[in-house]
Amino acid sequence: MKKILIGAATAAVVAAGTFGAVSANASAPAAAPAVALKADAANENLQQSTHLTIEAATKAAQATLDAAEDENQRVSVAVVDRNGNTIVTLRGDGAGPQSYESAERKAFTAVSWNAPTSELAKRLATAPNLKDIPGTLFLGGGVPVTVKGAPIAGIGVAGAPSGDLDEKFARAGVEALDK
Repeated sequence: MKKILIGAATAAVVAAGTFGAVSANASAPAAAPAVALKADAANENLQQSTHLTIEAATKAAQATLDAAEDENQRVSVAVVDRNGNTIVTLRGDGAGPQSYESAERKAFTAVSWNAPTSELAKRLATAPNLKDIPGTLFLGGGVPVTVKGAPIAGIGVAGAPSGDLDEKFARAGVEALDK
């Protein structure tokens, strides 16, 4: 009989504690709504930046692919924004399966350092650890898109027999944006 009473008392304490916790949580006041930041041009916490539109990125990617096709090259092309996020990727007919990811990584590398990847590949001689940075590819074929000297996008091409050709086609995409 003593064991049953102790067991019943324990169960009652646990139940009361659970009920009290539920009651306390249920009756807690709602959190006050967050104050919205007024988004106006005079606000010092805001910064405006330049980005390619999807239309412009597509135009550049298609011009790049067209330049490669004019020379019977099968490539993939990627256009990334300033933050390295892919905007557009086109895989040309017959482009190798590795070219898709390689194009994205070249575009990311070019915009990250605001330099053509062929130039960056030369830097590996003095800084070989650069190649260990995730998402980068230090092979010719990536070029930045700049406005007033600042990178706003990157175009990467992969699949041609050389990085020089890949870069030539990427430059055609940048030139298409100037028209």
